[in-house]
Amino acid sequence: MIRKVVNNVTEACKGIENGMTLMFGGFGLSGIPENAIAHLVKLNNTKLTCISNNAGVDDFGLGLLLQKKQIKKMISSYVGENAEFERQMLSGELDVELIPQGTLAQRCQAAQGGFPAFYTPAGYGTEVAEGKETREFNGKWYVLEKAFEADFAFIKAWKGDEAGNLIFKGTARNFNPNMCGAAKITVVEVEELLPAGALDPNQVHIPGIFVQRIFQGKNYEKRIEQLTVRKRN
Repeated sequence: MIRKVVNNVTEACKGIENGMTLMFGGFGLSGIPENAIAHLVKLNNTKLTCISNNAGVDDFGLGLLLQKKQIKKMISSYVGENAEFERQMLSGELDVELIPQGTLAQRCQAAQGGFPAFYTPAGYGTEVAEGKETREFNGKWYVLEKAFEADFAFIKAWKGDEAGNLIFKGTARNFNPNMCGAAKITVVEVEELLPAGALDPNQVHIPGIFVQRIFQGKNYEKRIEQLTVRKRN
């Protein structure tokens, strides 16, 4: 058994440099790697390209990196609830590549599986397809999309063991599984870190082969992006 455990987030983020391309799991604020993001803010690396479904909110998640102008380019499916993201995009301060959500997920999976590219009908005939190869299959047109090439993928899981096997919980099982193994180095923070063999193999969502570093996370806020409650009578 290869032990993937590192002592803390500092060791987990070792090797991050300016100008790197980083992946971040999560959807909105659900399942984001809070510890890793907070540490990257402290590292103060710049000119980063970040791949994430969106960029959190103004004062949390990737919004913290945007506030400090550490991100040069965002590759996302939508702007979300982040006013600073929107402002930087519209002002031209931030390079933004908006792509269909399914394409974003599949570009992660393609990188994970070792496929250099794939064809998808999403975006054909729109700005998304400009400058890209298109091809007809059975009377329908498709766009060639390339797999992502990332240096690090930062993942949040519920439970993990020393070998890197992972279990996700609820809606946190969103982009996290797709990004495991989709970068040169996959870093995982977990709420519960267990000895190898402690997880039921039938419940494991991602095997340890896709993970290089895993550590015990702490102090999770688990914020809610939009809290909606029923009005009292």
